[in-house]
Amino acid sequence: MVSIIILTKNEENDIRGCLESIKWCDDIHVLDSGSTDKTIEISTELGAKISFNKFKSFGDQRNWALDNIQTKYDWILFLDADERTTDKYTQALFDAIRKAGPDVAGFYCCWKMILDGKWIRFCDNFRKWQFRVLLRGKARFKDFGHGQKEDIISGEAQYLMEPYLHYGFSKGWAQWIDRHNRYSTEEAISRSKVRPPFSQIFSKHGSLRNVAIKSWVSRFPGWPLIRFVYTYFLRLGFVEGRQGFTY
Repeated sequence: MVSIIILTKNEENDIRGCLESIKWCDDIHVLDSGSTDKTIEISTELGAKISFNKFKSFGDQRNWALDNIQTKYDWILFLDADERTTDKYTQALFDAIRKAGPDVAGFYCCWKMILDGKWIRFCDNFRKWQFRVLLRGKARFKDFGHGQKEDIISGEAQYLMEPYLHYGFSKGWAQWIDRHNRYSTEEAISRSKVRPPFSQIFSKHGSLRNVAIKSWVSRFPGWPLIRFVYTYFLRLGFVEGRQGFTY
């Protein structure tokens, strides 16, 4: 019913857990962009089909997969190596696909961010949405911010309410901080060139809305402190204990 494509590069710490969570799928593809660790060895051991393509951007890589990987099914789920499906998510996905009419191009999915074994619901602003499930030929991707957003060719996207799990800190804090330092630099450069219209703050699309909010609110003096107060107190991050404060 569903084929799965996972983008990887040096994911030996995460890929086994990801693949073991999707044993229900009989068509798993790993698209690697130059791993030098045991990612390919582990993926092959667990039965995934391997493809290679040099990474340019997330949107480009996902589109390359759609253009070049022959999947068993037309419905495709894109996962990252630090993500896991659950039984409830899988069942919800199957149910949604069975009920999907001819005008459905795909589904937005949400995740539970896991930090030190704890779901940090409030600090991570659950639910956040990403377009991860599509019907081949009805949607593609285009680059947006640090990742990608959907490019609907035909039909509409619906929402899958049951979340999957995202272990975003699995590579350690050093890697997480380094990655977000790069993100913040890219955002600052982007904002210096063009600022999204204020009306975008009210967009229904989460990615567009977040970019606009960051762009406009970050001009306020003391923005880092404002962000901490908002996340930790107003968003109830303090109820999540040590993990909430750390995040």
